[in-house]
This record gives sequence, C-alpha cells and structure tokens, in this order.
Amino acid sequence: MTEVTAMARDWTRLEVETLVADYLAMLGSELRGERYSKTDHRRALSPLLSQRTDSSIERKHQNVSAILIELGYPSIAGYKPLSNYQSLLFDVVADRVPVDASLAASVRASVEAPAPLANVADLLSRMESPPEAAERLRYSQARERGTAARPGINWLEQEARNQSLGLAGEEFVVQFERTRLQRSGRERLAARVEHVAVTVGDGEGFDIRSFEVNGSDRLIEVKTTAYGKQIPFFLSRHELVVSRRQAHAYSLYRLFRFRDDPRLYRLAGALDETCILDPVQFSARVR
Repeated sequence: MTEVTAMARDWTRLEVETLVADYLAMLGSELRGERYSKTDHRRALSPLLSQRTDSSIERKHQNVSAILIELGYPSIAGYKPLSNYQSLLFDVVADRVPVDASLAASVRASVEAPAPLANVADLLSRMESPPEAAERLRYSQARERGTAARPGINWLEQEARNQSLGLAGEEFVVQFERTRLQRSGRERLAARVEHVAVTVGDGEGFDIRSFEVNGSDRLIEVKTTAYGKQIPFFLSRHELVVSRRQAHAYSLYRLFRFRDDPRLYRLAGALDETCILDPVQFSARVR
C-alpha cells in the first residue's frame, strides 16, 4: 500500500483508541515529571496501527493536543496543537478523558501545585513572538462542543486560579522589566517598577506598573501557565475595560512553560484588539 493511500484512509476506532490511550499515558508521565521518549512510544505504537506513517501519527498526536485544549485539559508540550481533526478522534478523546481517574489525579496535582520562583540567567532572552493569529483562532471556541454533552472540569481555568503560580509569574515579570530598563540605561525607571497587585491590590486591572524607555507608563497584566504557548488564558471584564481605557499603555504578558522552561510573549493594546474573546461564563438575573 502506498503512503498516499495510507494517509488518505480514515483511522479506524481501534486505531484511534490505541493512539489516544498511548498519548494520555505520555501526558500523564509529563504531568508527573517522569522522563519518557516520544520516539520510543511511537515505535511501540506503530505496529499496532495499519501501516500509518510517522508523519501521520505525528499529526494525529497534534490533533489530540488540540482536542484536549478545547476540553480544558493541558496537552503534551512537544505536540503542537493542530485542528481539522477526524470527528471520531474528538469523540474518543472526549469520552475517554472524563473517566480516566489516573489522568485526572495527575492533572489536578499539576494544576494545583505551588510554583517556585523561576531562576533564569538571561531574562530578556525568554521573550518570544506571540502565536500566529491563525493559531489563536483555532482555540477561540474553547470547549463548547465537548462539554455540551460531556460536562467536566476545565483544568486550564483551574490552573489560572492557582495563586502561587500567578504570583510567581508576576514576580518573574517584575524582574524582567527591571532588567529590560537597566539594560537600556534607565536605572531610575527600573527602580520604580511597581508590583501593583501586591502594593495596591488586584483590582486595578493590571498587575505591574513599568515604563517605556522614554518614561511613559507600561501597564502590564500577567497571565501564567505551566503548559504550552497555545494554551488559552482567561480575562476578567474589568481587565478588558482597563485595557480599552489605557490601550496606549496596556500590555498583557503571557508566560508559558513556567515551571520547567519559562518563556513569555507580549500583546500590546486593548485586549479585544489583540485577542479573540469568547464568553465562557455569564452573570444571570431573573427577568
């Protein structure tokens, strides 16, 4: 059978279930901090599938990552999420993860674990470009399709409530901003960088008051995750309003892979201009 023919065939339920089970086993290992080899897993998996190429298996792993994110789960860092997946694959993942007690325990422990302060030699080298717009669009629909029939915990939202992780991310950005200004010869401005979420409280709509090199304000909201770059983040209505009102000075710093390899990107301006926003919760009153 040619590679083209093999790639064109839909995956069978048995193949999909086999691949998903193996993916979730790897994810559990990753969440628990256990070492494993993706290559070894793929080699062991390949004979159980019907002449699937390595590239086909890789894409399927990426599809699983996309589905897990939609369902509110973390995904394997090395498999960049890829949409346009087989409906059967979604159904198998959506049916499997809510009843996987071992996975739930690993995710809960990962989401709720306290976060140590990051120790990075060259802070400024950790800044990256934001995800491409097309990548952000893929995850804008959150988890409606899955949770309509299979309600469950949104673990990504739970992680966003981890105060230890949030505080550690904010402190990382305070040090990042001080270093950025010092490297630009603006030591006095660096000394004035303020961790507003600590000194004033978390009601300002931003966490850190920093500065541009010309002395104007840079108001920074920090969102931190231990997971990958494409993981969605969560905003309050107040943060959105402040970002609109202070669009000329407002920035969101998204920290990712924070526990093992901290990196970040910056979105400058009003959040509804830089992000695709989806309502995931409503405030309701009786008519």
